[in-house]
Amino acid sequence: MSMSMSHHHRPMKPNRPSPFPSTSPPKLPRKSPLKQTLAAAGLLLLLSLFVFFHSFLLSPSPLSISSQSDPNPNPIKIYMYDLPRKFTFGVIESYAVARGGEPENNAKGLKYPGNQHPAEWYLFSDLNKPESDRVGSPVVRVSDPVTADLFYVPFFSSLSLVVNPIRPGGRDGEERVSVYSDEGMQEELMEWLEKQVSWRKNNGWDHVFVCQDPNALYKVVDRVKNGVFLVSDFGRLRGDQASLVKDVILPYSHRIKSFGGDVGVEKRESLLFFMGNRYRKEGGKIRDILFQLLENEDGVIMKHGAQSRESRRAATQGMHTSKFCLHPAGDTPSACRLFDAIVSLCVPVIVSDYVELPFEDVIDYQKIAIFVDSTSALKPGFLIKLLRSISSERILGFQEELKKVKHYFEYEDLNGTVRQIWRQVSLKLPHIKLMINRDKRLVKRDLSQPDCSCLCSNHTGSSTSLG
Repeated sequence: MSMSMSHHHRPMKPNRPSPFPSTSPPKLPRKSPLKQTLAAAGLLLLLSLFVFFHSFLLSPSPLSISSQSDPNPNPIKIYMYDLPRKFTFGVIESYAVARGGEPENNAKGLKYPGNQHPAEWYLFSDLNKPESDRVGSPVVRVSDPVTADLFYVPFFSSLSLVVNPIRPGGRDGEERVSVYSDEGMQEELMEWLEKQVSWRKNNGWDHVFVCQDPNALYKVVDRVKNGVFLVSDFGRLRGDQASLVKDVILPYSHRIKSFGGDVGVEKRESLLFFMGNRYRKEGGKIRDILFQLLENEDGVIMKHGAQSRESRRAATQGMHTSKFCLHPAGDTPSACRLFDAIVSLCVPVIVSDYVELPFEDVIDYQKIAIFVDSTSALKPGFLIKLLRSISSERILGFQEELKKVKHYFEYEDLNGTVRQIWRQVSLKLPHIKLMINRDKRLVKRDLSQPDCSCLCSNHTGSSTSLG
């Protein structure tokens, strides 16, 4: 700035007194008050223009910061264990072999199977990328465990759970041969982990486990419960095993294609759509009752069907042409169809009293979904009357909000699900440090109830609301 302003001064004459202070100040020519005022105003104008140019033209706007992959100034340092192959690519291979495939030693020839619990694969793949491809991530992978803030255990626990455990017996009726044991893999994982210095150092508080399937790691969950769990919900976990304080809620992967069109109600001819298993256990028993109440209503499509290519095509068509999509509880409070609805811009109608939702610190779900408590939903006529009372303008408002947040539920989006998961994990670090230090001074004791270190999941229920 000073260099640019120097051009506005006249060259100094040899006999002109120095402008700098001295022991005997020189007598300067008296300047006109008007000239002094104009000079000050000009300087102020130049400074104002400089600040405006620097702040608004050179600096990115808050919106652009959130949408670009700018470097994170203070990423959390995470160390990913180099687990034996059997816990990662070996699980994929076992899954393929159990379905008639051939063993594959080359990792490049192995493909993680498509399912609704893919977080373990995407997080593992993300940390294996060069850091130049991960610019802006809330976490940075380090090769030295001594420097790490957190430790990631990349066991494919959800896929391990569904690997076919036995081969069918032969025609002679001979005994079936066990080829894979998920319980055995969990025990072997713990044997390996408990030998690690980093695990023993802080009693597992700074370790991160992805167990997206509600039953993943069920055999050893009590031995790793100090760690950060990345879960879809708390439906199968006790209050002393998991909590919103220490754990992160993940979205299921959507199983249908995202809606590529714009907001609108004209082409969404159906009022309400649901497709899924009619008969479920536990909280999901409500589905059968909802079927009975809704399947004969005008403008309502209720279809019973399991996951398949054909059912996914039918679900895509139904969700893309309906105003509202029903999300009742399943065997646990959440299910993938909620996220199918979000990427379809089909307003979710959530009938699941104990549901927990991902990224709720940045997403106001009241703006994108309708919550109906189970008691009200089971009253004859209540749900249909409620939905028919909602104006087209209100539906468009829901759709606009859905369009803003749908990228949070895209695992393959650079600024989508994976980055949000790591952001959530990074926010757990202060609590982790607190628990590590606290653990060093506490006397070990058995408690029949969770203590103050654990905030239990939603046991209060949800009330009906339109936001």
